[in-house]
Order: sequence, then structure tokens, then C-alpha cells
Amino acid sequence: MLFRNITSPHTIRPNDVTTIMLRVILALVPGIITMIWLFGWGILINIAIAIVTAIISEAFCIKLRGRPIMPALSDLSAIVTALLFAIAIPPLLPWWQTVFGMAFAIIIIKQMYGGIGYNPFNPAMSAYVLLLISYPADMTSWVSPIVLNENPLSFMQTLAAIFGGLVPAGMTWDSLSGATPLNSLKMALNQNQMISEIRTGPLWQGMIGGYGWEWPSVAFLLGGIWMIYKRVITWHIPVSMLGTLFLFGLLFSLLDPEAYPFGLFHLFSGGAILGAFFIATDPVSACTTPRGRLIYGASIGALIYIIRTWGGYPDAVAFAVLLLNMSAPIIDHLTQPKVYGHGSKK
Repeated sequence: MLFRNITSPHTIRPNDVTTIMLRVILALVPGIITMIWLFGWGILINIAIAIVTAIISEAFCIKLRGRPIMPALSDLSAIVTALLFAIAIPPLLPWWQTVFGMAFAIIIIKQMYGGIGYNPFNPAMSAYVLLLISYPADMTSWVSPIVLNENPLSFMQTLAAIFGGLVPAGMTWDSLSGATPLNSLKMALNQNQMISEIRTGPLWQGMIGGYGWEWPSVAFLLGGIWMIYKRVITWHIPVSMLGTLFLFGLLFSLLDPEAYPFGLFHLFSGGAILGAFFIATDPVSACTTPRGRLIYGASIGALIYIIRTWGGYPDAVAFAVLLLNMSAPIIDHLTQPKVYGHGSKK
């Protein structure tokens, strides 16, 4: 028999880095389209800014090392990081903050540690947390789908808002943007309002996770299931993370339904589903052993609920993922599967 390789393995791996990243991009497409439909052109503009910044930053770092640029760019990992970061930030975030965050993700978090395969933290979430801590007002003000339904912004108006800070005549920044459902709920609960009162507002009419917010989550859920089917990721982290988050929400809502929202709200409002399938499953910064992945995912789900409920930040996916990124090596070390035959008695 003739083999392509003189030595083993003689089979060709079906999934290389480029193929995996391309499938991640394809899985993100339904959610991105849904977000553009609900939140306007700002999502698409942020994606363009983030991708251009990611490519330039990656090429700059590779050039400094004296290595060929195209092989590094062709693996599409920088594009995936840019997409994840761009859809996590508000649609009308000033352009320079998007550039700052994306450059930080690629240069500091990814390339300074050695490039793909070496970064200890998820680059997209690291950049998100950097901007959230540095510019909390901008990072927690999302354009409202309700406002866009009544007064949709054109592409040029969106460009003017992002690059010039200008809003259409007759509108103000306060009327155009507002708190997310998670943030709105947290502020209302801090003012001693009850869940039944809060859900009478226009943001909650007939919806599980807040007006317009659950549909991107559904789209990302479908994309995540497709990735599991294509074996891009395994089920361990998404199932354990979302299952733990739901169980915490269910338990506390049963104890006091007027103070704690039901578990489904936590799944479909904010970035829980996006984080479970596309961020927490990062093969570089996540756990790799089967038991370790279950512990890793469950810990992220528990931290999300704890920070959302009693912490200072309403959507805690980024913080929870980064905290568990630090714990992934020790979790893997403690959950190594036994080698076949190890410990068996002769």
C-alpha cells in the first residue's frame, strides 16, 4: 500500500485549524444576521472595524517576529476573535474603543503570549472586560430594538453615530440607547420592585429574555448545536454551563419568584448561550479532559448566576469565563483520565 506519509499517522485529519475556524464563523452567521435585524447596522460596522483591526494587529506582530504573515492570517483565528468581540459590544460604541479593544485582544492577550495555542485567556472576553471596566457607561448602553422599530437608523446615520458621535435630528443619546434587560432588571430589583411589576414594562411584553434579546440567543443555540454535530466542539461545556445556570435560576425563583427571575430568563437574556457554545469552548483556554470540561462549564454557569444576582455587573459571562480560564490548568491536572492498564492488578 502507498501512503502519503512515510510514518504514521497515515490518515489525514478532517479538522485543521482553518476548517474549525471556518465552521465557527458559519455557525455564528444566523445569530449575526438576527442581531443586525434587531439592533441595526451598528453590528455590521463594528464587525468590519474589528476585523480590519485584528488583521492589521496580527500582521504587525507576525512581521515583528520575522515570520511569514499569510499562514498566520489564513487560519482565520483572528477573524473569529473579531466576530465574537464585535457582537458582544454595543452597536453604537465609539469606533476608537472597538479598535482599542481589538488591538488589546490580538497584541497583548494573543500574540504577546506566543500566538494561537498559547493564550491563557480568551482574547475576545479579555478585550470586552477591559472596555467594560474602562468605559462602563458606553459598554452598558445598547440601542433599543423598540426605538429602532419606531425610528430605524439608516446606514449613514449609524456611521455618523459611531465615528462622529452624532444622532439624527429630534433624537438624543438617551432616547436612542438604554440599559439591557439584565441591567434594567437589576436596577429595578435594587429599587425594591417586584418581578411581576418589572415585567409589565414594554421591554418584557410577551418575551422570555426581554424584547428582542432571546432571538439572537435562539440563533446562536442552533449554530452551537450544529457545531456539536460537526464535532467542532463537544457537548460537555455548553450543557454543564447552561444546565447549572438554569438550575440556579430555577431554585431561587422557586424560593422567591418576586425577587429572582426564572431560569429561562438567564439563558435567553444576555450572552449566556453565545458564551456557552462559542466562548467557553475555546480549545486553547478551556479544559480538555471530559470530566474537566463538565466541572469547568458548571463552574462558569454558577459564577454567572452569582455575579448577575449579587455582583456589580449584570451580564457576567466574560468575568466567569476569564476566572475559569485561570483555573483550567489545575482542573485538567486533577481530572486526567487513567491510562489503560494503570493500576490494574496482575
